[in-house]
Amino acid sequence: MVDMTLNTLPWHKHPRYTLGHWPTPLEPLRNLSAELGGPTIWVKRDDCSGLAVGGNKTRKLEYLVGDALQQGADSVITFGAVQSNHARQTAAACAKAGLACYQVLSQSVADRPPAYETNGNVLLGNLLGAQQYILAPQDVRSFTQALLTQLRDSGHRPYVIPAGGSNALGALGYATCVEELMTQSVAQEVDLSCVIHASSSAGTQAGLLYGLAQYGHHCKVLGINVYHDNPATLKANVTTLVNDLQQSFGTPEAPIGPVEVNHAYLGDGYGHATADCQSAIRSAASVEGLIFDPVYSGKALSATMDQIAIGNLNEHRDIVLIHTGGSPALYVYDQELLAKAQ
Repeated sequence: MVDMTLNTLPWHKHPRYTLGHWPTPLEPLRNLSAELGGPTIWVKRDDCSGLAVGGNKTRKLEYLVGDALQQGADSVITFGAVQSNHARQTAAACAKAGLACYQVLSQSVADRPPAYETNGNVLLGNLLGAQQYILAPQDVRSFTQALLTQLRDSGHRPYVIPAGGSNALGALGYATCVEELMTQSVAQEVDLSCVIHASSSAGTQAGLLYGLAQYGHHCKVLGINVYHDNPATLKANVTTLVNDLQQSFGTPEAPIGPVEVNHAYLGDGYGHATADCQSAIRSAASVEGLIFDPVYSGKALSATMDQIAIGNLNEHRDIVLIHTGGSPALYVYDQELLAKAQ
């Protein structure tokens, strides 16, 4: 059911359809941290959010699906790359909420094997009952307009969720993550002074910044660019979304922190796993038993390890790395990962 509970914080004042297992754990990577010889890395396990193998989009979807149900929608249209974690989690959310799901997926990564369009998140989306359309990027807009017209003319009430669930309402999901981190950092004696995560559609970073300001807590939020060729685009998108949050839900009394983006770990672009990313994935698996993905969380892990190695984060006692999920994508990157392991 939709939780309409009111509280003093802005994200408690909106319909929320419970989808996840909260709070997700906050765990130290003691072995990896000891190898690096720097701050202790703590992982916020949003890969354990519980919705169709987990991921960060579950937080956003609780608000977006709650809004869709309040508006009387019977179906959802959403977007992403072919191997979109967001699209997979949206399909699962729709299955739980009794909504039809339409995934409009764009071919954003060139030179992938045939399994890229049939395995991983595509397979899971199919199992979850989504209607899937795989299109060239330039065809997405016109196709979506035609699909909306078709559904409305058939008497349906579609609700559109943007790529990544990253509008102001969806970004509230990462204000709730701040709420968890504040409680966990006190209970586990973690110095919450630096949070790192993969940044792409801007919602996670904007929500973190907004939530921290609501608590008046100063904390560095470093987004690792994994999508945009020009990092200025990502920074502008985060800034716009932070402004949208303030306009929609109120301006915090404390100032919102700076938008910090690191572009050094993108490599050949979105969906292309760098050699350092692959190495970081194997390191976390072999010494921590923890699985990262090659598109998002693996690049954030690689960036965290490198930034510690070069001394850029030594002023922090602890680093919180948000694990945004994405493990299904591993199964369509097997050639790169197996080749390096042999």
